[in-house]
Amino acid sequence: MTGTLAYFDITKTNIATTDPNESNFSILTGEVKSRGVELDVAGEILPGWNIIAAYAYDDAFVSEDNSTPVGNRLANVSRHSFSLWNTYQIQQGDFKGLGFGLGFYYVGEKAGDLANSFEVPSYFRTDASIFYRQNNWKAQLNFQNLFDIDYYTGSGEFRAGGVFPGAPFSVVGSISITF
Repeated sequence: MTGTLAYFDITKTNIATTDPNESNFSILTGEVKSRGVELDVAGEILPGWNIIAAYAYDDAFVSEDNSTPVGNRLANVSRHSFSLWNTYQIQQGDFKGLGFGLGFYYVGEKAGDLANSFEVPSYFRTDASIFYRQNNWKAQLNFQNLFDIDYYTGSGEFRAGGVFPGAPFSVVGSISITF
């Protein structure tokens, strides 16, 4: 098992903001901050069973601006997100090399625009896979959005821009050879 823990505190300055004297122009006065923590854990639980888990907390907000209230959340940034991905590959016998995967993804609600006038809702998605690996080649089928949930990945940062729907249930196949 391996793990990574990261803390971040990022400040971005000279953000273009609306000129208070001329609304058709911008001036560089804004500032935004992003503070949070990320935790990732990965490893082999038992022979053939691998797991990757990740959690992130991100507090991203306006810290200085001419027109946007200080403290407003940045658009399309979720405070909480979590993922868990498991794979199991059969280690011996007639089905050696056959494997299965199952993953869960959670993304918390996020501000839909900088004015924080609406929110993009949270979602929980499930993915799965089946694969066969032998020597240096692998064939795989990924089943994305297994239960065909309706979800939104973000917004156009303006209410008129709408929200971006997530992909429906889909199947992606791949074959790879490693040299």
